[in-house]
Amino acid sequence: MNPSLSRKRFLQGSAAAVAAALVTPRVAVANPPAASTRDPAMQLTQTWDKTFPRSAKVDHRKVTFKNRYGITLAADLYQPKNASGKLAALAVSGPFGAVKEQSSGLYAQTMAERGFITLAFDPSFTGESGGEPRNVASPDISVEDFSAAVDCLGLLPNVDRERIGVIGICGWGGMALSAAAVDKRIKAVVASTMYDMTRVMSRGYNDSVTLEQRTKTLEQLSRQRWKDAEAGKPAYQPPYNDLKGGEAQFLVEYHDYYRTKRGYHARSVNSGNAWTLTTPLPFMNMPILTYIKEISPRPMLLVHGEKAHSRYFSETAYAAAAEPKELVIIPGAVHVDLYDKVDKIPFDKLTVFFKQHLAPEAGAA
Repeated sequence: MNPSLSRKRFLQGSAAAVAAALVTPRVAVANPPAASTRDPAMQLTQTWDKTFPRSAKVDHRKVTFKNRYGITLAADLYQPKNASGKLAALAVSGPFGAVKEQSSGLYAQTMAERGFITLAFDPSFTGESGGEPRNVASPDISVEDFSAAVDCLGLLPNVDRERIGVIGICGWGGMALSAAAVDKRIKAVVASTMYDMTRVMSRGYNDSVTLEQRTKTLEQLSRQRWKDAEAGKPAYQPPYNDLKGGEAQFLVEYHDYYRTKRGYHARSVNSGNAWTLTTPLPFMNMPILTYIKEISPRPMLLVHGEKAHSRYFSETAYAAAAEPKELVIIPGAVHVDLYDKVDKIPFDKLTVFFKQHLAPEAGAA
């Protein structure tokens, strides 16, 4: 995208709206998310409320597990029907601000059809998962959530602990890479249509934020903390992905996914809900891909659309990573095509990648 794009246009859409807080103060919404009462015995939605059809080829059930900070996470567990023995497993999450009923669930169910046990989870503070306040994020806790999902999978009797991989989509692509760098139990990692959320929040799109703008943003966010402390609760940004007219094309694409029948889900932050105003704070000083080379010698696969505004995130991550690594560019695809367009998501490639690198002999090595 054009770095000179008006900052006003950043006020809509998914990760773009969060990055907007770097340069533009936001107005609190009148009705913040209701307080959560979730705990390990919480009642999860049992009806099929996904944005994709249910597969007859897999078994599905809801599960919960705790992360290292004691937050209870909610997830959908998908298992191939009539499978036997110990299988390879995949933890899946993303995009940033989405829920497991959207893109991550589609990826998880599809990979379960192909022989893997998969776990699509809601990150802390979002969806059906626990954590207070609602709709807030931290790069540290987000990376931890992936490792907690690995904990959960490794406790299942039919999962081979030495054959666990992860898939991160959009902003959770960066979290998946960071988790793979720090958690050596993760044997292979895929990042699809990846965002580095710490980079986009601290530097803006195409690293266009100046030191003056960054300083001004931090001043605003810091003073917002006083307001939140005085109110006894956080203020929230306006609803995400509402279009006012004149937005950049990639923001229109976010709207077409999150705010239409195609991908709308009431629990999704991006489907007309919002993050807290101060959500960007922990992302400002924490580059999550600092140690990307330490994923090696475990394999990494990056997948991105040829026409995605975010393509540069995968290209620079690929350049910084060590072998073995692969970058696959999908011809003609934009960023959100890899959320749900099954004719463009390279599931065959993902299947070959994980079957090769999570094979029994690969895990034993």
